[in-house]
Amino acid sequence: MTCDEQILAALKRGDETAFVQLVEQHQGLMLRVALRYVRTRAVAEEVVQETWVAVLHGLDTFEARASLKTWIFRILTNRAISRGEREGRVLPFSSLGEDGPAVDPDRFRPQGVQWAGGWKVFPDALPEERLLARETLSLIGDAIAELPERQHLVITMRDVEGWSAEEVCEALAISEANQRVLLHRARSKVRRTLEAYLEPEAALT
Repeated sequence: MTCDEQILAALKRGDETAFVQLVEQHQGLMLRVALRYVRTRAVAEEVVQETWVAVLHGLDTFEARASLKTWIFRILTNRAISRGEREGRVLPFSSLGEDGPAVDPDRFRPQGVQWAGGWKVFPDALPEERLLARETLSLIGDAIAELPERQHLVITMRDVEGWSAEEVCEALAISEANQRVLLHRARSKVRRTLEAYLEPEAALT
């Protein structure tokens, strides 16, 4: 029996502990996703609450064609989009208009020189022992927190929560191309922050 099957069986038995654990696992990220589509935190909290009610009512119809968490987030996204449309706040998640280049163009060789478009200084692999240091992990968390919301959600789901690209696309109703662009931009910005901290001279080159 898979983990999803075990959770489903527990929920169908009315196991309150299983439900509380599921809520604790996903509630924070669900609220951040809902906030992407509605105007206020209070409305986002209502959407999350409505989602959990829908999840409980829909357990018998869950067909396991996607993971349980993906199914939960699809319900959430659909409800958040509907509420946002009623509020007149329709902001497609896939809109990338406010984002700049993933990497500063000054870090690449200009046109007209050998290897135009290539890195002036290619980013070195970051030393593992320093990446594992507590202050570095804290820096990564701070860098992720400062990202634009769409990038923040995608990198959190992929690199923090361990979701697959397919799961993120399904849960957020975005294309693979949009997911890939958002993740690339997010990772690039976090990497720049790490480079500035670990190798400040290289980051300025």
